Amino acid sequence: MTDSAGKPLAPGPEYLIRRLTVIGVGLIGGSLARALRRARLVEEVVGCGRSLDNLHRAVELGVIDRYSQDPAVAVEGADLVFLSVPLGAMASTFSAIRDHLAPGAVLTDGGSVKGSVVADARQVFGQVPERFVPGHPIAGTEHSGVEASFAELYRNRRVILTPLSTTDPSAITRVQAMWEACGAEVIHMDVDHHDEVLAATSHLPHLLAYALVDSLARLRENDEIFRYAAGGFRDFTRIASSHPVMWRDICLANRAALGQMLARFQGELAELAAAVERGDGDGLLGMFERAKAARDRYVGRLG
Repeated sequence: MTDSAGKPLAPGPEYLIRRLTVIGVGLIGGSLARALRRARLVEEVVGCGRSLDNLHRAVELGVIDRYSQDPAVAVEGADLVFLSVPLGAMASTFSAIRDHLAPGAVLTDGGSVKGSVVADARQVFGQVPERFVPGHPIAGTEHSGVEASFAELYRNRRVILTPLSTTDPSAITRVQAMWEACGAEVIHMDVDHHDEVLAATSHLPHLLAYALVDSLARLRENDEIFRYAAGGFRDFTRIASSHPVMWRDICLANRAALGQMLARFQGELAELAAAVERGDGDGLLGMFERAKAARDRYVGRLG
């Protein structure tokens, strides 16, 4: 909703957001819309995406009220815009909406690598917009599309915001309130530090899961291997069912930090292989005990 000057109307007493535009109505964007709807904190949700079938289904499910496949049209009059697109599409999405954002509109995103998102914003806008709040919800499943979205996705999960020194404090407050309304714990972090931490805790595990499944799938006896796979294999490799394009983009966008983690892990793996080869039971037991103690200590904080 806009006033005569084209500015978004201030949220009414019952609404945190009058018009929310979600570009990329899948698991992440769809779950955000569902959560805000359930909390009765958004008046209207406008969707945008490439798949007409997905957008039609989003309307049928009540996730969005209407949609446009043109990002420039979708953001008109929105007081908050959430970008949930692959990292490889972030720059083109910024370009599409650059001249169409309403004055005062808050812009945020859910990209998994903040350095590349900030760089894309700077390149497209000339400088990072003051009312752009980079963000990353640490939540998800291996499924995708609006059918996979659900209102509870962010409950008791963490959302990392990486505002810059030039970010408008009121925009930060607005985005933080949005995520807290979804049940999330909001944490602020430096852009580079975020990418280093996520390279270790998210990006490397996904890479390892993909690599293990691909390696086993190429073995001659792969049918037998997968037939007898038990719960441990399924648990470890669940994330290898995640969206391949999205994870290709993440690995490329965070290749510096991920490369450092890979090099370190290769060293650890080489030591492990050497211990197995020489029959070093004490070495193996020591590593297993350290790993178990570390996971048991932090398991309550995971997720």
